[in-house]
Amino acid sequence: MGKNKTFFVCLECGYSHPTWSGKCMSCGSWNTLVEEKKNQKNSNKNFRSKEKISPVSITKIEKGKGSEGRLSTGIKTLDEAVGGGIVKGQVILISGQPGIGKSTLLLQVTSNIADRKKVLYVTAEESVNQIYLRGSRIKGLKDNLFVVSETNFEIILEVISELKPEFLVLDSIQTVYSENLESAAGSVSQVREISGKITEIAKKEGISVVIVGQVTKEGSIAGPKVLEHIVDTVVQFEGERGHAYRVLKVVKNRFGPSGEIAVFSMNDSGLTEVENPSSIFLLERPEDVAGSIIFPYTEGSKPVLIEIQALVSKTFYPVPQRKTQGVDINRLSIITAILEKEVGLNLRDKDIFINVVGGLYIKEPALDLPLALAVFSSYRNKPIHSRLAAFGELGLTGEIRSVHFTEHRIKEAEKFGFDKILIPFSKDVNGKNIIKVKNIKDAVKVIQ
Repeated sequence: MGKNKTFFVCLECGYSHPTWSGKCMSCGSWNTLVEEKKNQKNSNKNFRSKEKISPVSITKIEKGKGSEGRLSTGIKTLDEAVGGGIVKGQVILISGQPGIGKSTLLLQVTSNIADRKKVLYVTAEESVNQIYLRGSRIKGLKDNLFVVSETNFEIILEVISELKPEFLVLDSIQTVYSENLESAAGSVSQVREISGKITEIAKKEGISVVIVGQVTKEGSIAGPKVLEHIVDTVVQFEGERGHAYRVLKVVKNRFGPSGEIAVFSMNDSGLTEVENPSSIFLLERPEDVAGSIIFPYTEGSKPVLIEIQALVSKTFYPVPQRKTQGVDINRLSIITAILEKEVGLNLRDKDIFINVVGGLYIKEPALDLPLALAVFSSYRNKPIHSRLAAFGELGLTGEIRSVHFTEHRIKEAEKFGFDKILIPFSKDVNGKNIIKVKNIKDAVKVIQ
């Protein structure tokens, strides 16, 4: 037996420390060090055999080993989100809150792929009977779809070697452990070891792999950040359990653009893709109500019209409440301060509640302008024109700054009949429906 070595690993950057400290010496994060134990004898094992390799000119690399020959998931919007399909040897990490529908979506995808390829679904959280029941419910039982319930990574490798699948799902990486390490499943060492090994197998054997990752209570992917760096694509599955809609957002993608989204509707037979999400989100929008505005949202090339709601009311507490759903509360505090100074609103004794309809969580700065206008509308109790949309980043001095994908946003808004579109003045875009505004004062004049 080799001697066990104890060290402390940062969850953010994966840097190893000989002793515990409150702050990581590498990335500066606080309270992110966790204790790990590693067997010195087993830690020297190399994943790859030593073989001679020679560099090749980029002009002589064979075609068809990259973006060509993509594997379709059988879901059109999902294929578009990941860049046209899944590349051979691609490793995808998908995360989301428990019960949001990750396993259901992956079972639908594997069922579709099993019509053409041999697929292996490895579940470490459920039994094969549970997978069978879900597969029956979504009508996804296929002869070419193989299921195994196992948590031992070495046994999983043996199954992969014997079956030789072309598509693999590992659900989830935090519940699988390797015998080479003494730490518990889900620890930094285990996640790093297993993710590195499974990625190497995917690249060497040409197996497309989807890894399911658990999330922390803050909503970020559990485990070390090195996990996100190892994989080719990182996908987040967002939405609220009480809402019927789920949004799949591509955060990182080496084989296509990042920021793309795909929208799904949850029903008894599984997840159904929503090809035109804007019409769904606008379906139940109230008319002539203060505090409601439409925001053309996009982090990729596909815009979606989202309703932003604000409620401003007199507080009955010593400190006014600030509550948000789908928006960073710190961003709301900044916008509130700008409205107080630049527009003259007295919000110090007002409760402010913000809601992004549909259960989405929006981080992009283009939300600033519609969010500020929604708060202003609710404060004055004056409805915004039902055919008005707005987007733009709000600076601390009240100026409205340009954002990306302006043309895409305008086109989507005009497609649904919006005849007033507020955009930053600096953008060189013109049209009969476009209203350019330089600062927040000009913007509030439009809706008064």
